[in-house]
Amino acid sequence: MDINYELYKVFYHVATSLSFSEASKQLYISQSAVSQSIKTLEKKLEQPLFIRSTKKVQLTPAGQVLLKHIEPAMNLIARGENQLLESNTLGLGQLHIAASDTICRYFLVPYLKEFHKKFPSVPIKVTNATSLGCVDLLEQGKVDIAVTNCPNVRLNQSYIRKMVLDFTDVFIANPSYFNLKQQELSFRDLTKYPLLMLDNKSTTSEFMHNLFLSHQLELIPEIELSSNDLLIDLARIGLGIACIPDYCLKHESKDLFILKTLEPLPRRQLAVSVNPNLPILTSTEEFLNLLPTL
Repeated sequence: MDINYELYKVFYHVATSLSFSEASKQLYISQSAVSQSIKTLEKKLEQPLFIRSTKKVQLTPAGQVLLKHIEPAMNLIARGENQLLESNTLGLGQLHIAASDTICRYFLVPYLKEFHKKFPSVPIKVTNATSLGCVDLLEQGKVDIAVTNCPNVRLNQSYIRKMVLDFTDVFIANPSYFNLKQQELSFRDLTKYPLLMLDNKSTTSEFMHNLFLSHQLELIPEIELSSNDLLIDLARIGLGIACIPDYCLKHESKDLFILKTLEPLPRRQLAVSVNPNLPILTSTEEFLNLLPTL
């Protein structure tokens, strides 16, 4: 089927903004031209791509399928254009990384500093997302590298280039509020206390819920947040027992301690992944070389 690239381009902008007017602004064409392009594409594909109403625009199931394929293609074209235009970076191209705020703060910062010192002219972009969201960004071609928790149900094993950190999750509490420092608690005992955890969109939450389920226990957090740093702060003021990765506790703290658990907490890793279906930029390879390998 011979369909003009410009029609797919218009579709992409409407589909990602869910607005004909916004797409017209992004493309610098009239709204009627956008509407006509979509009608032409729908006619060629012989099915509707959008549900139009006075208040909003929605993708049809067919539109959702098409976007899933068009989005990576559009991102790949943009990557190629950027690589050619960035002649001032000595051919390296920009470095675009996806990682959670926790991984950025507690793992990536020294390596970003080292890379920037070595290649000061290379633009560095970091997009924060959950480990699950980072995989989506990588698959869509929106980033060069994703640094995520592993295991990760969405991560294709063929994407993993290296494991860079081995860690375990720990439960922490303030001894002034929880007199448990000398005790060894079972997972069942832990469920009797107010637990502070990351929200259910995170790999950590998914991992811990599955771990407790394997012991026939339901994990019901008292508080769910999107930041490990906030969990530490709330544990420090005695609101509950927080579950965090051990690498977030780099320094000893008098007002926090790690609870001993009867059942062992399995170890996890940080995985660095690239999309093997996309060209690997020189900047990406250089950054990968800076990272440790387990």
